[in-house]
Amino acid sequence: MEEEHVMSAAEEPAETDGVQEVQGSAPEEGEELYEHYRVEVDPGQEPLRIDRFLCARIRNVSRNKIQQALRADNILVNDKPVKPNYPVRPKDVVSVVMAEPPRDSEIVPEDIPVDIMYEDDDVIVVNKRAGMVVHPAYGNYSGTLVNALSWYLGNRPDDVRPERNPYLVHRIDKDTSGVLLVAKNEMAQARLAHDFFYHNINRRYQALVWGDFDADEGTVDANLARNIRDRRMVEVCAEPGLGKHAVTHWKVLERFGYVTLVECRLETGRTHQIRAHMRFIGHPLFNDALYGGSRILKGTIFSKYKQFVHNCFEMLPRQALHAKCLGFTHPGNGEQMFFDSPLPEDMASVLEKWRKYAYHKSYEEDAATLTKLDLDEKSVLLSNKYK
Repeated sequence: MEEEHVMSAAEEPAETDGVQEVQGSAPEEGEELYEHYRVEVDPGQEPLRIDRFLCARIRNVSRNKIQQALRADNILVNDKPVKPNYPVRPKDVVSVVMAEPPRDSEIVPEDIPVDIMYEDDDVIVVNKRAGMVVHPAYGNYSGTLVNALSWYLGNRPDDVRPERNPYLVHRIDKDTSGVLLVAKNEMAQARLAHDFFYHNINRRYQALVWGDFDADEGTVDANLARNIRDRRMVEVCAEPGLGKHAVTHWKVLERFGYVTLVECRLETGRTHQIRAHMRFIGHPLFNDALYGGSRILKGTIFSKYKQFVHNCFEMLPRQALHAKCLGFTHPGNGEQMFFDSPLPEDMASVLEKWRKYAYHKSYEEDAATLTKLDLDEKSVLLSNKYK
């Protein structure tokens, strides 16, 4: 997940066996699956084809991957795309966006059901269920979406055809549901990585959060970094200039008094971005245990209300976050694509419970304020409002 927008930002060049390399950091859950490198050519550099230059500079990268990035206009020299035979010159500034780093483990195809919303020769759009990890990693080497898609694409023990891999371009958290875009070939992956990096992807989430808002919409522009005490979490950086740039635009969709349904539009896609930003502005996601939303943060002290909230927690045993919409430019034909994933049953059911609770609470509060009206006047007023 979840956002940027550099999933692997380039580190300082390091001297290794006489060749200066640029290294990227490892991917993290929730971020876009690409690497971004920025290299300033040495003053004494002799003319050298850019593909050969980058193969020597970037660790563990193949020439084919460099050429894919060149064909997708993902390699810029002095802010302009270049051809594969471009000779780098002293003091050139080279910017590189490459798709997902090489996998560190073999993908084992597994026969796991997947909800496919759309598919063609270049992309697959998946409606991911909550509880499914997107890709194999430490502690989750099986049962992931990538394992399932590998099987779906025909990579089975009895299949003699060439291997057909899913190519990830972004991911969402294990317990977040919703729409996810996957490439089916390296060129599509490279072009989509370009669009994620330059913020050309339209991503909208729906979240149920604690508390009410004074305004109908707003923006959280706050850098994020790993929490030094709990590496599972990210938090807003207290010091300017630290962490990774992160921007979330939010809009109120429905108010329930003690909780609110909001739409979050991601401008960047950092790890846990929505969860951390909503907590930062005082509105943790409903039942988000990691970020403090699995306690009753708003409401009354009555036991009936407490039981109501705990019933909601049991119905929705995860953070109330759903990747609702995804829009992108098709990497093959250039068409504008847009997909909308319906709210899953667990989240929809909890919203309906809060909707009914807010309705009855509002009715009771209005009735209590109308003590000066006689019974007939009160009945007419309330029936008109709540019909």
